[in-house]
Amino acid sequence: MANTLVSIQIIPKTKNGEDVIPYVDEAIQVIEESGVNYQVNALETTLEGDLSHLLSVVEKMNKKMIKVGSPSVISQVKIAYHPEGITMDQLTEKYR
Repeated sequence: MANTLVSIQIIPKTKNGEDVIPYVDEAIQVIEESGVNYQVNALETTLEGDLSHLLSVVEKMNKKMIKVGSPSVISQVKIAYHPEGITMDQLTEKYR
């Protein structure tokens, strides 16, 4: 069972002020390839899994931004760590 939720907003700097959405799409592809459960929202994406694995996914996302041409990146990250287990559904079920 997952013990961590990580919400991330990745903000790549672009060389010539171009749209960041193609960069964000690349970051989401990194999440997809990781195999973790995730949900894309309007301003951030939430990942569900083991803390160390999710942090490695965040690292890969940042490195991917550089690889696709961003000179630097800011990642705003929120972490909910519950050793007994936690899921996105547990936190949001009362709103559905």
